[in-house]
Amino acid sequence: MQMSTGGTSVGRLTGRTAIVTGSTGIAEAAARRFAAEGARVFVISRTEAGCRALTDRIAAEGGDAGWAVADLEDEAQADAAIAAAAARLGRIDACLAVAGGSGRRHGDALVHEMTMEGWERTLAMNARTQVTTLRAVVRAMRAQPADAGSARGSIVTMASILALRPDPAHFPTHAYAAAKGAIVSLTTAMAAAYVREGIRVNALAPALTVSRMSERARSDPATLAFAARRQPLVDGFLAAEDVADAALFLVSPESRGITGQVLVVDGGWSVTGE
Repeated sequence: MQMSTGGTSVGRLTGRTAIVTGSTGIAEAAARRFAAEGARVFVISRTEAGCRALTDRIAAEGGDAGWAVADLEDEAQADAAIAAAAARLGRIDACLAVAGGSGRRHGDALVHEMTMEGWERTLAMNARTQVTTLRAVVRAMRAQPADAGSARGSIVTMASILALRPDPAHFPTHAYAAAKGAIVSLTTAMAAAYVREGIRVNALAPALTVSRMSERARSDPATLAFAARRQPLVDGFLAAEDVADAALFLVSPESRGITGQVLVVDGGWSVTGE
């Protein structure tokens, strides 16, 4: 099968299962990529329309996907969604936790201008949703037997280049950067805690990527010019598939010796500082 979301499928996830939170952008690209590589996928998102659209597309491409609607800021809904995923899939081999968003509309800004609502809502959307998801996933992985490779599962969290290489002139969002920085620390701490149980935990830190969240930035000529300068490998914004391919590596057995790492996918941002 020739993938529209990446390279040629070779069954890298055949016989495996994966949860993806979110249903657009990176989440959509990753869910389709995982399914094309043979995984049975379970999508968790806030809206039924988003879940149905993505899983229907996966089915049309020959994949296997289920779904559940959940507001992952709500721990009861997160627990129920992960339980539904485990029941349908039988076990959870991988989880890519993408769900999150910008808090600018709530008041995220430079710290001296930020509103407390902006701080709290941004952390809830980005850090809290990771914790509610990962807590339930880790519990399920710890309870299941190890596979033939002595692994119980691979978790990939979603950080951001802004937690590592900020650019206040173009992205004055301190709550978002703090939330993503918290995810980096959480990833490291989780990796250390669960390594001897066969659970790997790594993070992705994308730079500017085509998604719903980046629509405002992609409509701004100054930001487009900035992206072209800072991300010359892709001549601007990353495609969601660029990040999905990195996620595929981290959830697959190919990365079985890797945990506690942050994989930066940035088109060159880190080495083209201004």
